[in-house]
Amino acid sequence: MTEPTAFAFTETFSNARDGAGTGLVLAQIDAAVAKSARPGGPILWVQDGRAAQEGGLPCLRGIGETGLRMPILRIAARNAGEALWAMEEGLECAAISAVVGEIWGNPKVLDFTATKRLALRSRRSGVPLWLLRMDGDAALSVAPNRWRVMPEPSTANTFDIRAPGRARWRAELFRARDRPPGTWVASHDRAAHRVSLAAPLSDGAVGEGAGEGPAPRTRAVGDG
Repeated sequence: MTEPTAFAFTETFSNARDGAGTGLVLAQIDAAVAKSARPGGPILWVQDGRAAQEGGLPCLRGIGETGLRMPILRIAARNAGEALWAMEEGLECAAISAVVGEIWGNPKVLDFTATKRLALRSRRSGVPLWLLRMDGDAALSVAPNRWRVMPEPSTANTFDIRAPGRARWRAELFRARDRPPGTWVASHDRAAHRVSLAAPLSDGAVGEGAGEGPAPRTRAVGDG
């Protein structure tokens, strides 16, 4: 998948109770920061009150296991309006590696104009923004990349068959400005600092389509 040119504004919709959206966002941040000209700067993590209540607080130990090693600056906003203000202010600081905003539901203040303000701030500073929409519906937005994310069964654990392996997500890119939309099974390659994407398998009759073409190829964010 192609690399953003000057800035990145990604909007991700997911269920607050399964953590799939948060997992994919962290994997995307790891991939983006690894290629950034200023890796190591802090991540500004903004939550409105309901998002923190429904989804919990960021776990620093878990975030560290994804490969991210920069500090997390968390802001606990009382409501969506305060969270949006904090995100806009954070996007003005070029020393920050990324801004993550968690907004629950569909508050009235998060309208098309609000997303346009966020996009302009991100473009001006070059600081990428991930807007994590917990239990929200996709209304009008200027975000060039918009995802819906659900959990998928993890990979097999090499050391214990009863334990989960690497996390995987079903990721639907339903809007993209510089690439075709699609649906993939996504996973995080921590060693390579990338998000690997593979076409989901479809259930068919035994023998259906056998030998008709090559198997789906796994690719990473950043591939052409």
